[in-house]
Amino acid sequence: MSCETIRRLLNKQNIRPKSNVKRLHPKPHPDRDKQFQYLSSQRNAFLRAGWPCISVDSKKKELIGSFFNRGTQWCKEAQSVNTHDFPSYAEGRAVPYGIYDLVHNLGYVAVGKSADTPEFAVDAIAWWWQQFGARRFPGVPELLILADAGGSNGYRPRRWKQQLQVKIADAFGLAVTVCHYPTGASKWNPIEHRLFSQISRSWAGTPLTSYDILLDGLRSTKTETGLRVQATLFDTTYQKGLSVTDKDMNLLMIQKHDTCPNWNYTIRPRIGK
Repeated sequence: MSCETIRRLLNKQNIRPKSNVKRLHPKPHPDRDKQFQYLSSQRNAFLRAGWPCISVDSKKKELIGSFFNRGTQWCKEAQSVNTHDFPSYAEGRAVPYGIYDLVHNLGYVAVGKSADTPEFAVDAIAWWWQQFGARRFPGVPELLILADAGGSNGYRPRRWKQQLQVKIADAFGLAVTVCHYPTGASKWNPIEHRLFSQISRSWAGTPLTSYDILLDGLRSTKTETGLRVQATLFDTTYQKGLSVTDKDMNLLMIQKHDTCPNWNYTIRPRIGK
């Protein structure tokens, strides 16, 4: 029997080549709704008190060079870019880490050149607090961080908690409360639709041929509702895979909350540190 005959017979049975369809929804975490309710209550409490509440996350890494960038821009002639997006063609790689201030509707982006690590994430938050946060929230006792469940600022990495203790809580005498969104719920993190989506629109269709052009694209991001963005470049080289021992973890001042303790915790300054 020929291939054409087989194909014809299959077509009669409505059997044709088809790709996979994303229709199945994995069973959500049993504490998903409880976490959303608790996270909302924490967020509202900080906003009512006028205390700092920030949403953080890493944006998609960007290759620096003449690479295709989705979107369009007004021009007489389209700019030519590389036919292939091979990393070997890049002059560098940008790792944008975003911080969105829910109280003032302001965005801040630290652009790294190496790896997206917990140390880089906390350095970005420390930069924001030193340069902007401390002036906008003078004398406050506590900071609320809304973060995804995974990545460099996930609830599992020990290095994330250890760096928050040393570089935020101890360094500034500031208690840090962290609330993580449940696994698979990152799209509800405010930074995704209030900051990152606007950045993507700002540099749509613009090849990021240099770090300066990338930073200009970040700083030019604005909305009619008042969003403005500050950005800076980090030259530090961050090393992946750094671990934290059990002994070091026992020295941290971490207080887990009663509700979903893996996702909600407060790190307090160590007295005399």
